[in-house]
Amino acid sequence: MTEGFGLAGRVALVTGGASGIGGGIAEILAEAGALVVIADIDEGRAVKAADALRAAGHQAGHVQLDVADEASVVRGFAAVVAAFGTPWALVNNAGLQDRQLLLDGTVAEWERVMGVNARGPFLTSREFARAVVAGGGGGRIVNIASMALQGALTQGHAIYASSKAALLGLTRASALELVGHGITVNIVLPGGVATPGAIAAQGPAAEGPGRRPPPMGMCTPRDIGVAVRFLVSPDAKMITNQTLAVDGGWSVS
Repeated sequence: MTEGFGLAGRVALVTGGASGIGGGIAEILAEAGALVVIADIDEGRAVKAADALRAAGHQAGHVQLDVADEASVVRGFAAVVAAFGTPWALVNNAGLQDRQLLLDGTVAEWERVMGVNARGPFLTSREFARAVVAGGGGGRIVNIASMALQGALTQGHAIYASSKAALLGLTRASALELVGHGITVNIVLPGGVATPGAIAAQGPAAEGPGRRPPPMGMCTPRDIGVAVRFLVSPDAKMITNQTLAVDGGWSVS
């Protein structure tokens, strides 16, 4: 008998898990039995999200984490291991999606977006892998990128798409380096998801092929969470270095 898609007894850490896609992922993993640790730069929101999961009958904790800051990530992972044990799964979801036209591009914006969307997953993956290797129990990393990598671009995506391309490169390289430690690394590409972050994104009008309506409709954060649940499940042990698009059929339209 296989272990299936249940996550009872497993600790899963979700960055940017207090709202939006991260919130949907956290809900789905908690419903599958995981103890979900909400990692967010806003500690108040992380506490509120963890409280909501516990009020719904699930196991949850929180940690204040600025993924762009190395000291914060190192400190945060040490706190998680001390409080909850070695995590089984890491979901690198925290990200920025503001738009800036290439002709108006600034190094400051490049550094800001890359710090969260690229440096952040590098740091969290490193600390997660160090903890898992020390514990010897294997684990799962799922990186949340974007269908911008497969053509769903809009005006102003030069920096954002570059940061997600970096995340794809990180996925491939870390999958190779961690396979011998029983850690799988995969990437999910969300299509259109109406989240507070997407709605509030700053910059020029979002015009371009990414505005094409998906034939199956917009995705919800929980739709992304279902894909993540599969990839972090014990039964997904033979799946690594793979890309899974959850786009409501956008790619076939």
